[in-house]
Amino acid sequence: VDFDLTSFASLCAADFEANYQLAKLIGEKDFSTLFHQGARDSMYLGKIAKGVVLAVVFDRSTTLGLVRLRVKRAVEELDGIIDKLYDKLEYRNEEYDKSVVDEEFTDGIESEIDKLFAD
Repeated sequence: VDFDLTSFASLCAADFEANYQLAKLIGEKDFSTLFHQGARDSMYLGKIAKGVVLAVVFDRSTTLGLVRLRVKRAVEELDGIIDKLYDKLEYRNEEYDKSVVDEEFTDGIESEIDKLFAD
């Protein structure tokens, strides 16, 4: 991969948040998948359990239908796995203060986005 994965992940999360707000404006609960088509490459984003996003970048040799089919199967499997992982984390970290980590995570994301758009 020839790009900054941290920036990519941050922007994918921001993309989902922006589309969540758009969904609310038109009366939808949310959009569980997003698709962006480019001239050479395209990107398909699918929401998984606990706010995890699966990103698939593919070129013109792959069809959107195939990606959707494979993502649907992957999401079904990953939902259970991610739920189990979060359950283990909750069990191990019963005294863990989520607000501190969430604040640090948010600050980090905002910093990465600021770096992307700095002049």
